[in-house]
Amino acid sequence: MNAPRTRVQRRPVHGVLLLDKPLGLSSNQALQKVKWLLRAEKAGHTGTLDPLATGVLPLCFGAATKFSQLHLDADKTYEATARLGVKTATGDAEGDVIAERPVHVTPEDLARVEAQFTGPIRQVPPMHSALKKDGKALYEYAREGIEIERAPRDVVIYQLKVSDTGAPQEKFAIKIEAKVSKGTYIRTLGEDIGEALGCGAHLSSLRRTATGGFVEAQCITLEALEAMDEEERLALLLPAEVLVDGHSRVTLGAEDAARFLSGLRRRGDWADAGEVAVFGTEPAAFLGTAHVVAGELIPGRLLNPIEIQQILLNAQQTEATP
Repeated sequence: MNAPRTRVQRRPVHGVLLLDKPLGLSSNQALQKVKWLLRAEKAGHTGTLDPLATGVLPLCFGAATKFSQLHLDADKTYEATARLGVKTATGDAEGDVIAERPVHVTPEDLARVEAQFTGPIRQVPPMHSALKKDGKALYEYAREGIEIERAPRDVVIYQLKVSDTGAPQEKFAIKIEAKVSKGTYIRTLGEDIGEALGCGAHLSSLRRTATGGFVEAQCITLEALEAMDEEERLALLLPAEVLVDGHSRVTLGAEDAARFLSGLRRRGDWADAGEVAVFGTEPAAFLGTAHVVAGELIPGRLLNPIEIQQILLNAQQTEATP
């Protein structure tokens, strides 16, 4: 007879953990594993990576989940390998081969497509994506063999480098390095580059190396996280305010902070700003986001007093740990 499973005692955990997502797990599967390791009550991530993709995946816990949506808009950087001459149903190595063509690509061709796909471009989202139509993900329709018409979307490729992989065993493969705006599909970029080269292509590997200000050197692997004890895992958490690093900053005194947290607007000599991170002084704590119009500080997403108390208590406990 199997022993009964031990129920995990959840607890309030607040902050951001930068995970180097492993190959083969969906973003949600990786999130659930880390959530279990931290025994966190609430968790979310800031942008999906396919199971075949690896790299930077910021995971948000507790109060930080309130600001995860802000990071979905962040620019992202990827490194990918595209296999030329072979087109698949999914645009990556998981899909069935649907076309094969000969490959005749020169360095001049690579320079041409590099220039062609740098800057503002239009992409048609792939069927194998999480975009929804009538409440159902496109990949679900794709699995049923149903093709849904998709409107092109405008995206920006800020930086693009296309080069030969230099590996003899990858004679018909290219390396793609790209910094892109939100909403860009690298699988689609790889496919479109393949078409522009006249031979078709699919991605054989994909790695996110940066998202917003977070880079791969800051990330921890799931394997390393599993080898740690609870205190070491908690020590890796970054404060929720790292998600609003690019915002203007406003600091409020105790009375104004209390009123702001209750949803009331505050008036001051602040310049108009669309994105503001608000902090209190007594105690020193992140309170939430706001925007300023005509000297009025207008609350956006706010922490609640209990979350602030828990964050301050956790910080004190971490400092006290030898």
